[in-house]
Formats: sequence, C-alpha cells, structure tokens
Amino acid sequence: MKGLTAFKEKATGVFGGIKPNFEKFEISKGYHGGLGGYEEMEGGDRPGDGPGGGHRYDDDRPDSPASFEEIERPPLRKIDKYFKAECPCLPARYTIAVMACVGFMISFGMRCNMSAAKLKGEHNGTVFMNWTVAVESHVDSSFFWGYLITQIPGGFIASKFPANKIFGLSIVSSASLHLFVPFAMTLMHGHVVICVRVLQGLFEGVTYPACHGIWRFWAPPMERSRLATLAFSGSYAGVVVGLPLSGLLADAIGYQAPFYAYGIFGITWYMFWLWLCFENPRKHPAISVPELKYIEKSLGETSVQPSMPSLTTTPWREMMRSMPVYAIIVANFCRSWNFYLLVLFQSSFLKHKFGFKVEEAGFVGSLPHLIMTTIVPFGGMLADHLRKNGIMSTTNVRKLFNCGGFGMEGLFFLFVAHADTSTGAMAALTCGVAFSGFAISGYNVNHLDIAPRYASILMGLSNGIGTLAGIIVPYALDGLIQKDPHGCWTTVFTLAACVHLIGCTFYGIFASGELQPWAEPPQEEKHVWSPPAAAINEDTGNQIGYMKETAFGEPQYTEQSQMQQSNAINYGATGHVANNPFALTTTTIAEESIQPEMVNDSYAYDYSQQHQQQYQQQQQQQQ
Repeated sequence: MKGLTAFKEKATGVFGGIKPNFEKFEISKGYHGGLGGYEEMEGGDRPGDGPGGGHRYDDDRPDSPASFEEIERPPLRKIDKYFKAECPCLPARYTIAVMACVGFMISFGMRCNMSAAKLKGEHNGTVFMNWTVAVESHVDSSFFWGYLITQIPGGFIASKFPANKIFGLSIVSSASLHLFVPFAMTLMHGHVVICVRVLQGLFEGVTYPACHGIWRFWAPPMERSRLATLAFSGSYAGVVVGLPLSGLLADAIGYQAPFYAYGIFGITWYMFWLWLCFENPRKHPAISVPELKYIEKSLGETSVQPSMPSLTTTPWREMMRSMPVYAIIVANFCRSWNFYLLVLFQSSFLKHKFGFKVEEAGFVGSLPHLIMTTIVPFGGMLADHLRKNGIMSTTNVRKLFNCGGFGMEGLFFLFVAHADTSTGAMAALTCGVAFSGFAISGYNVNHLDIAPRYASILMGLSNGIGTLAGIIVPYALDGLIQKDPHGCWTTVFTLAACVHLIGCTFYGIFASGELQPWAEPPQEEKHVWSPPAAAINEDTGNQIGYMKETAFGEPQYTEQSQMQQSNAINYGATGHVANNPFALTTTTIAEESIQPEMVNDSYAYDYSQQHQQQYQQQQQQQQ
C-alpha cells in the first residue's frame, strides 16, 4: 500500500504541473455542505437537509462554491455505487480529452489495417485477393466516400443531440463493422468490402464535429486549444500504434488479425466511454464543485445558452465568400493529402524501395508519427502562450504555425523524394512529419477564431473537402505503384511537396485569426450579466464581495471582471476585431487566474479580512 500511495503522489505531482488537482480543494473549515452524488456515500450522515446531509449550497458567502448556486447532483447509476466515474489524478475535463484521444487512436488505427493486410497477402508477386488495380483503388478510397457524406451533417447532428453520445456511437459502430471486413474480403471480388468500408466512413464522419460539440460545454476558453489538440493528437498516435501493431499481428497470425483486434479495442473503449464521459459538467456525478464552478463561470452563465445554428440560419452565402474559410479548406485538403499518403502507402514505400519486411515497415514507419504526436499538444500550448501574453496576434500565430509546419514538411519531402538510402529517407521523413505537427495549431483550430458559433459546421465542411484527398490519393498513386513499385516514389513525394507548398502559400495570404462579421451572435446573446441587488452596498455604491481582489494567482482580477461578461458562451475568440462580443468587457483573465491557489498542499479561497467580518456580522444578525 505504501508503494501505491507513493505512486499516486508522484502521478498527482506530474499532472499537477498541467492543471491543479481540484479534488484537494477545501471549501471552508467547519463547513459541511450538501454534497450529493458520490459524497453521499463517503461522509456518512451529516446534520442538515442538503442532499446526503449537511446544508445546501445556497449560502451567500462572497465567491465561495456555495454562493455559485445550489448544486444538484445526478442520481448514481448502478456501476457508480461500486466504481467511481473518474480517472485518478485527472480533472474531469482532461479525462474526457484523454478518452477522446484514445477513441481517435482506435479510429485511425483501423485505417492502417488494410495496408498491412495487403502487404501480408502478397505471395510470390501475385495480387492480393486477386483484386485488379481498379478494385484495389476502390477499396482504399471507399472509406472516404462515406466519410465525406456525413461531415457537414455531422455538425448539425452534434448540435442537436448530445455530442458525447454521437462521438461514442460513431467509434463503436465503425469498430463493430470492422470485425466483418475479413469475412467480406472473401465475397464477391471486393465489392462487399467496399460496402462495409463505406458504412464505416458514414459513422466516423461525425467524429470531428462531435468532438467540437463536446468542448462547447467542457473546455474553458483559454484551455480550448490544448484540450482540442490533446484529443486530436490521438489521430496521429493511432498511426504510431496502428502501423507496427497491424504489421506485427498480420505477420504473426494472419492478415485478418488486425481487423479483429481493433474491432475488440473499439467495443472495449466504448464501455469505458459510457462510464467516464458525460454531456456536460452538470451531468457528471463525480466532478468536484470547484472544477464545475471553474468550467461554468469560464463559459458564461449556464442559464443563457446560445441558440444553435440550423440549416436555414447558417449564413451560407457569406461563408462561401469568406477567404479565411477557403484558407482553412485548402490547408485541410493539403494536409490530408500527405497524411493519407503516409497512412495508405508508407509501408509500401519502405518495402518496395528499401526492401523492408512487413513488421519492420510498420515499426520504422511509426517513428515519424510518434514524434508528431508529441509535437501536436506542445504546439497547442505554445500557441496559447503566444496569444495570451500578447507576443503575437492570433492571425500571426495561426499563419506562423501553419506555414512553418507546411513549408518545412514540403522541404523535407523533397529530400525523401531523392534519397538513396533508407537512413536518409527516414531521417527526412521523420523531420518533415514532425514539423507538420505545428500546423495543427494553425488551420485545425482556426475555426474557433473566425466563427466560433459555426465551428462545428466549418469543421465538417473543411474536413469534408479534406476527405476528397483521401479519395483521390489511391486513384492517383495505385497505377504508378503497380507500374514501377521501385522507382515511382520520386514522383510521389515530389508531388506531395508541391501540394504542401501550394497550401502554405494560400494560407499565408488569406488566413485570419479574427472574428468574422458574419459570425456575430444574435443581439439577445450580447446582454451583460448584472449582479443581484442584494450584493450592492448602498453606502459606497460598490458591490460587496465583487470588487475586492481574490488571491487566485497572478495576475489578480476582480470578481466583477469575471462576472461582467456576455451571457453567451465565451468561445475564446480574441479581441482583434472591433466590437468583438466574445472578448471580455474588462480585464482579460489569465487561464490560471480563476483557479484556487495552493496553500499547504490543499486549495483554499483566500478571503480578505473585510469579507470575513461582513460574513460574521451577517451570521450574528441571523442568530
């Protein structure tokens, strides 16, 4: 037990460097609040009429969790009575980010299985499953036919239904269909495989829009880049794991093994997703009150939620005339071209050009994506740092990260195209893919800058156009590879470099990080919240408990600056545009400024002496 305790303390320290652990937060000495949820099971009976005993969360102490409002916990499920719905040492919002990351890992790992199966299925120079070049191209691109169709509808679906349920169902449905792919390979000369993969694409097309829908309720504005990039890094981590694991399973067991393994992975992951992830913080039975307060106050008043756009209220005409929108679309297409090139043909490149075995091609080919997986979340943190500290504007940050990533990857791909040794080719390929990780903090987060209200729709639109690259790449390259499997790679990677350089130039000219005029919210969502009349001091005209600075860390801010925000959800858009409704009306709040500071290994609110005297006087008057 001592070893387990020491391990937990070390893990808490590691994750505490990312975000403080809210579970050690002290509300107040001698305060026995009505806790509800899991706290019903932990504290025994307490005096009072709150849920689980104690007093309700309705006292009026300045800036305490109890003054936020009465917290109503959802009823415990049967499994919750035995296993608490939380990951040790992780706040609830980071638990969801990690689970979404694993979901993307499974989703993109499934896309690596077919290439490993084809390499393993080649015997004595014969074609895999006796497929013609046309059928093989159809099989490679069929997934993206369905994936393309549900991109834009996925944005509306994720806004109408709980986004966490949509995300989970899309992964588990695709994983279940994945179990039938090996059997479908033996039927009707590949046509059944095409049908199954089209259905997989239909289900997975809603994953990215649904992920944006999840962050609408869970991500504080100044954490949105890091939470989104943490989740999206699973796309690249999936390739890191998928390429070597698919090759290893195919070589050791058979070409069917990767499909069965990933189908089981997806179903198992979905069980944990149902257990740990919820639509919004209010529906989470295990979230701590301070974290709940932090998320909801960061996003705005929960009683006023913006009406979600519909098909008729979306400004399609203005959107189609916006060059920053086209900059995102072009960047997404160019990045998708090179990404799907590597997912579908990197193992073939290593085998045919340098004679790697199937399992060797998988392990060596995963190295560039491993480096990229570490770069993506780091790039998100660096981009947020540059924006929050005023070092660079959002527009310049997006252009720097996107153009720098694209430009360097295009340059290194030219080295790959003319490399004569496997060492030189892999070194250049690793550097190029690693640099492209910074581009994710450019175009892939840019939707939230220019049109936060329509971010899910823009994600579906740009990702749908990017999916066209996944359809075109197999048709463009399968013929070249069949004709000259050894010498065609100079043409393949030179073309890939040119695609990236075109995307870099277009994005550098037309991209923007500013809120666009057509993305303005309705007037009714721009009203400023007013504090209750009881909180106003008639003698001084100041607001008791709202004007004093609180010791939440540097730079300090007033509670008034926190609460006098627009009732609309703060999407995190920057204030580079005049009359930007998403910018704070007063002092900009640093990300850490609204979190409690650490005092003697626990978290406590630091009330001023005046506030404590006022609270004691109120208690005496009530008695």
